[in-house]
Amino acid sequence: MDESTNPPAPTPPPSSPVTAPPPAFTAPPVIIPPAPKPKGGGGWKAFAIILLVFFLVSFMYNISSFFSGIFGDSDGASVRGTGPRLTEVLREDNNATDKIALIELSGIIASAATDTAGFDMVDVIRAQLKRAAKDNQVKAVILKVDSPGGEVLASDEIYGAIRDFQATTLKPVVASMGGVAASGGYYVSAPCQWIVANELTITGSIGVIMSSLNYYGLMEKIGLKPQVYKSGKFKDMMSGTRNPAAVPEEERAMLQNLIDETYGRFKEVVAEGRAGSMKRNGGKGQKLVENWTEFADGRVMSGKEAFQRGFVDELGNFRVAVERTKTIANLKSANLVVYQQRFELADFFKVFGKTEGRVKIDLGMEIPKLPAGRLFFLSPTYLN
Repeated sequence: MDESTNPPAPTPPPSSPVTAPPPAFTAPPVIIPPAPKPKGGGGWKAFAIILLVFFLVSFMYNISSFFSGIFGDSDGASVRGTGPRLTEVLREDNNATDKIALIELSGIIASAATDTAGFDMVDVIRAQLKRAAKDNQVKAVILKVDSPGGEVLASDEIYGAIRDFQATTLKPVVASMGGVAASGGYYVSAPCQWIVANELTITGSIGVIMSSLNYYGLMEKIGLKPQVYKSGKFKDMMSGTRNPAAVPEEERAMLQNLIDETYGRFKEVVAEGRAGSMKRNGGKGQKLVENWTEFADGRVMSGKEAFQRGFVDELGNFRVAVERTKTIANLKSANLVVYQQRFELADFFKVFGKTEGRVKIDLGMEIPKLPAGRLFFLSPTYLN
């Protein structure tokens, strides 16, 4: 076959170059920030834990106090009762078995509650004397007085508690007067078997006072006129809104008779107390001078003057009172103990349970309220 009769084979088209596929797209990693912690959560948890621990400790302590009240504490004195809760604290350790209980009376003598549990000064001193009476190791009591006096009734109740304690237990009570033991401060010291005062102690002020403020003149100046409706003509005695010139003499005489009656009671307490002291001490100590009532006119005396006139038995400080107490009680050595009030969980919550809308400011000194119309054994050194 002729080669020219056969057409040439077709030329295949050139092949396209093979292209590699593009790389797959990878998204960058997403970083998610941590969720913020709720504010204040840690503080509440810590507070809850502290409160729980506080409750557990208080619970265990109250259980211990309960069984201690049933079986008695280490010195055999029960702590159960409705009065103030007391704990014995060793004030001075002399490696002795016998004890002398120290009871401190300071500040204004009043019947107002002094703690959140509602106990007043009279309650606390009675509880301390009761504790000393039950403890056979307590052989005597020292009453450490630093007071200008106070309410008549509160002073008389403390006086009676000391008098009865000595009569029933036959344990002597020695008064140790501090910077001031005047008026009611001396009233509560009078029944003690022995009275020790410093030469510079302010004492005496034997008398009674009752006072009120009259602001009738001020009201008249600013145009205020009181309107009073009463059931009897004496119902508004000592009212500050009355015209002093309109007070009848009969009313003045009634008030003065009340003062004189209470004053007579004060002098009886002094006479009986000093006579009883001489009897219990076998004639030792200071005897009241014959004209002692002349010095019972409200005047204050130094400890030295009071000693010279028979109102105190011995001059000296607290250490002298301790040594005298050991002599009277026939003790070679003795530990000094005090009874302190115990603070518990219930007292803590009572503070927050108060509904009074008042703010108490601590000025570094005690300024108690003196209600008008009450009788006071109070030294003029305090009133001024």
